[in-house]
Amino acid sequence: MHAFDHLVISITNLPPTSAQRRFALAIVVLQFVACAVIAPIQATVPRIDGFIPFILAIIFVADLVTAVLLFSQASFSASRALLVLANGYLFSALIVIPHALTFPGAFMPKGLLGAGIDSSAWINVFWHFGFIVAVGGYTWLKGRDRRDAAIPISAFYLSLTIQIILVCALTWAATAGESFMPRLFSDDRTYVPLTHYIAGLQVLTAMVVLLLMWTNRSSALDLWLMVVMCMLISEMGLVAFGVTARFYLGWYLSRTLGVALSVVVLIALLLESLRLQSAVSRANIMLQRERNNRLINIKAATSSIVHEVRQPLASMTTAATAARKWLEKVTPDLDEIKSLFGIIEKSGFLANELLSHVPKLFEDADREQEPIDMNNLALESLKILSGELNDHAVNTNLELASELPAIMGHRVQLQEVILNLVRNAIDAMDTTHVERRLLTVRTRPDGGKAIVMEVEDSGPGIENRRLAAIFEPFVTTKPKGTGLGLPICSRIIERHGGQLKASPDCTHGALFQIILPI
Repeated sequence: MHAFDHLVISITNLPPTSAQRRFALAIVVLQFVACAVIAPIQATVPRIDGFIPFILAIIFVADLVTAVLLFSQASFSASRALLVLANGYLFSALIVIPHALTFPGAFMPKGLLGAGIDSSAWINVFWHFGFIVAVGGYTWLKGRDRRDAAIPISAFYLSLTIQIILVCALTWAATAGESFMPRLFSDDRTYVPLTHYIAGLQVLTAMVVLLLMWTNRSSALDLWLMVVMCMLISEMGLVAFGVTARFYLGWYLSRTLGVALSVVVLIALLLESLRLQSAVSRANIMLQRERNNRLINIKAATSSIVHEVRQPLASMTTAATAARKWLEKVTPDLDEIKSLFGIIEKSGFLANELLSHVPKLFEDADREQEPIDMNNLALESLKILSGELNDHAVNTNLELASELPAIMGHRVQLQEVILNLVRNAIDAMDTTHVERRLLTVRTRPDGGKAIVMEVEDSGPGIENRRLAAIFEPFVTTKPKGTGLGLPICSRIIERHGGQLKASPDCTHGALFQIILPI
């Protein structure tokens, strides 16, 4: 398969849908039934001289637009078969002009351009045979296309030139050479027997092309071209086997079928173009949305790294400041200084661990798990944040259940959740009076299948309208917050098979619950 087969998606290479097949079959059956019913009726209908110019004007516009669309498709797909078909529609559009001008009574009683009685009829014969040959050429070339060879722009100008010359030559033959052509009419209305034979030959030729198309059908365009050929067979069949003169009921039907076979492919092309344009628009919207999502993911990853590393760095800074104060005392407390350096050391290791594990927050890979005592993890976390708790005058209250079952999890990630919740609690309580700043951390088993850790503060609490959004990325109430702390915490707990819940405390403050399976 060539590159163009991947790039061009249209009615010319997409297979027809079941609905299109059913609709096409219904059209073919209905028009055959209508022709079979009307053909035997030899009723004369009042002569309407403006009927032919009106009908042929519609055919001219429809075939010309169809030709332009097919030329465009041929250019995109580099298809010689489509180029031949486009030439057929261009020929059809151009030849209706002399056909209308030479038709008796359309503009002049005997027609323009020096036409005789048979001039318009012979142009009509050339028209239908030329179109049938073009459809046959398309069908024959379709399986032999070289889609890797582009069609030069000169081919389209050459096509237009050839069709104009061909139409002019045939018009000259049917007008200036009309006296040398076999007679098709005995007067300006009545057919001679040769007319029926020529129409029958056109029916046979169209049936051969239809059979060839049936054996090589592959696209939606092929389906609608087969409908066109069926309509052409019906149109010529009326002349061959039923209608004996112009302006009979069957003759009006045959010319109406001429309009129908001109607009069928045009409507199919336009509808398919609209459908594809809609699909392309939706695809562009989805691509833009995907691009925005990727930018958000990049922003989230970058912000999360900043967010995660900032916390141990803050602990290191706080501990280093405290250590410097102790060293500046007249009699330094070496034990306290050693403890502070231990905090700095642990925070440095924690920062390194966080940098290595942040990417895993955005992946679905399995984590390395180990048995974890959540009581010990809570104590370690509070010890890391002891400096911040003291600086903000926050009292701590521990209510840790004895003999709490261990859970399987990732120690660094779970500790990050506890650190994040405690820091959020410290920030929230900064707005309250010092004597009311109380942080409570409690643990308890939950029915033998899970454990619950609660982090409760005495801050201003969470408004009910904000509860549903606090775990959404980039939603924050802090002036300098990133809005990623709680979403990251929620993701970590979910990856551990648990759940992170938030609710306003019954009296004041906020309550966060970490529920983890045993």
